[in-house]
Amino acid sequence: MSSPIHLQIKSLYKDFSPKEQAIADYILENPSKVSHGSISDLASELGIADSTFFQFTKTLGFNGFKDFKMALLKQENDLTAITVHENVQKNDSELVMAQKVFDSNMTTLTDTRKLLKEEDLKKAVTMISESRRLYFFGVGGSEIVATDAYHKFLRSPIPVGHSTDYHIQLMEASLLTEEDCALFISHSGKSKETIHIAEAVKKAGTKVIVVTSQANSPLAKLGDVVFISISEEIEFRSEALASRIAQLSIIDSLYVILMFRNRNNAQDTISKVRKVILKQKE
Repeated sequence: MSSPIHLQIKSLYKDFSPKEQAIADYILENPSKVSHGSISDLASELGIADSTFFQFTKTLGFNGFKDFKMALLKQENDLTAITVHENVQKNDSELVMAQKVFDSNMTTLTDTRKLLKEEDLKKAVTMISESRRLYFFGVGGSEIVATDAYHKFLRSPIPVGHSTDYHIQLMEASLLTEEDCALFISHSGKSKETIHIAEAVKKAGTKVIVVTSQANSPLAKLGDVVFISISEEIEFRSEALASRIAQLSIIDSLYVILMFRNRNNAQDTISKVRKVILKQKE
């Protein structure tokens, strides 16, 4: 498997059954023990049948336990280096609290970067480049990321659109065609409003890019290209909030690649935008 196993487990975790989550937790907490143990011993310690552990490895995309174990052994150095960031404690100083937030953000970015695939980046940017229009969709906290993306891509040579109002988003979606591209942002990938819009544009033949933290979510299944953002949760900040920095970085990457691919037109567009903005600053 090209993706680190612990990140693959994290991206699927919320779709696991309680029993599968228990197996996942055990693997994440005891990677070396799992990579050197027998399926019978591991299953016995977890209080489950051998077949249950075997089936879990199949769920992850492996041919079985032996295939999973070989991959785990290859990645053991990375896995044993994993540390779960200690939650912010009430006795921590302000500096320590801030440092823990930064540590969490850095882990989020590092983990997400490991899941990036060149073919996905190429495909997504090609879809955007060949589109008549690019629209950004997101609700709630994801709408903030969509607005940032819209603000950024306004500088690109591709016409873009976005609205902060859900009903207007629905109206915009109804007008998209197979010549357009839609980028959806949703941490859970389960937002009913976002899925409703995605289903509508998909039916119209619109190309769909999805940025989410849940690889098996309903929204992810609608994407022509899917980017997974991995995040660490700390006290007073949910996983959804933590994932924003990774989502923003994914969109930043698409923007930079697009601009370099369309360098001449991009420079012309940026020049026009800068001239207008500079006049307001004089």
